[in-house]
Amino acid sequence: MRARLQYVLLLALLFITCVANATDASMKTVRFDNGGLSRESFPKGFVFGTATSAYQVEGMADKDGRGPSIWDVFLKIPGLEVNNSTGEVTVDQYHRYKEDIDLMAKLNFDAYRFSISWSRIFPNGTGKVNWKGVAYYNRLINYMLKRGITPYANLNHYDLPQALQDRYMGWLSPKVVKDFADYADFCFKTFGDRVKNWMTFNEPRVVAALGYDDGFFAPGRCSKAFGNCTAGNSATEPYIVAHNLILCHAAAVQRYRGKYQKKEKGRIGILLDFVWYEPLTRSKADNYAAQRARDFHVGWFIHPLVYGEYPRTMQEIVGDRLPKFTKEEVKMVKGSMDYVGINQYTTYYMYDPHRKTKPKDQGYQQDWNAGFAYERKGVPIGPRAYSYWLYNVPWGLYKAVMYIKERYGNPTIILAENGMDDPGNLTLPKGLHDTTRINYYRSYLTELKKTVDEGANVIGYFAWSLLDNFEWRLGYTSRFGIVYVDFKTLKRYPKMSAYWFKQLLRRNKH
Repeated sequence: MRARLQYVLLLALLFITCVANATDASMKTVRFDNGGLSRESFPKGFVFGTATSAYQVEGMADKDGRGPSIWDVFLKIPGLEVNNSTGEVTVDQYHRYKEDIDLMAKLNFDAYRFSISWSRIFPNGTGKVNWKGVAYYNRLINYMLKRGITPYANLNHYDLPQALQDRYMGWLSPKVVKDFADYADFCFKTFGDRVKNWMTFNEPRVVAALGYDDGFFAPGRCSKAFGNCTAGNSATEPYIVAHNLILCHAAAVQRYRGKYQKKEKGRIGILLDFVWYEPLTRSKADNYAAQRARDFHVGWFIHPLVYGEYPRTMQEIVGDRLPKFTKEEVKMVKGSMDYVGINQYTTYYMYDPHRKTKPKDQGYQQDWNAGFAYERKGVPIGPRAYSYWLYNVPWGLYKAVMYIKERYGNPTIILAENGMDDPGNLTLPKGLHDTTRINYYRSYLTELKKTVDEGANVIGYFAWSLLDNFEWRLGYTSRFGIVYVDFKTLKRYPKMSAYWFKQLLRRNKH
């Protein structure tokens, strides 16, 4: 028995060694099912990239002069995070960026969407510059260009400097608008000779809703009824924060257009998350519920940027709790994007809960007056990934993109995030054999191609994520990467999905 066990262990070890050392040569013999897709399926110049964010991959959170962000402080709350994980080391891209960019180039990607940590540049949010932080981003950008990878720089991905939270309550104060515009201005001036694609924010809705309605994300504010928060007001704060984020975005765009765009010939936009909301039944009430959900989700941000005001449904439901734009602000906000990034992962059914009475406690999610459903007549909306919120529903991506096209004047769209996760405790062999992820990407890209064929102005697609990394409140228990990271050694191993992309994105040599 013992000899047999040793034999099995030896076989397992051999398999891990073979897979871990899988070279391009050995993967060339593997033919993946691309579902008829190739680079040529998309318009000439269509950009394929991967995406990450500073706090999730960089590490060096309290080193080389970086100041703390609200996430560094939030994660110190005892028992908040799975296994008390933090982003202090994560996957150490700060030191391993060359290896990561080499991987992107080897896998035939065109671009990298990364974020800049505001508190790495300005440890106090304003004032003194941390030149070590600036030097890091210069190294990162220069190496990307050296390897033929186009940089897509995002100025903020959830990580507000804690100094501004302490100074004036961060996103809740109108003072943040000038400070964000100054930070953005510094980045345009410093990196804009090489960075031609800018984003102001990633998922500002998540910042406002999860940070201030249920307190699930930093800085963890909410009304007592909606979460375990020590302070906050879910009825008003999400709307104040969103308003200030929109003004921050518009002020940064104004600076870019006024001082840099003509000379640097770049473009600037914003990244919005968009779950597709499908009515549970054909009833008028469920259709209205789904539309309210869309307005409160993506409309909250894109409507002001296109039309200069919040969606009518929001104005009617939220009333005096919804801040108003002044005439001057409307001028600054309306039209303040050269493109919009849409982060699209999943789809839910929505229904009208037929409330007889108004809820006792007001809050952003309550204001939707809509119920969530994940199955219809006992049939799930789609297979679930590891994350509780993520169902594989490719047709939802098609509907989400077409909705933006039709309702918001067919803006230039980048599909800026798309992907699925596996459990964090997957062994290396199981982690590398990610056929479910390949099926996910193939089916979503097939739907994306349909939107392009039907006239949606989509110019790029970014897979989330290049690497397994720090997944916010899930810590290291969730793996979104197309590259497996051993969280103990930080060694990188491309998964089958990475090689699937390599095959999909190869260029036909004429």
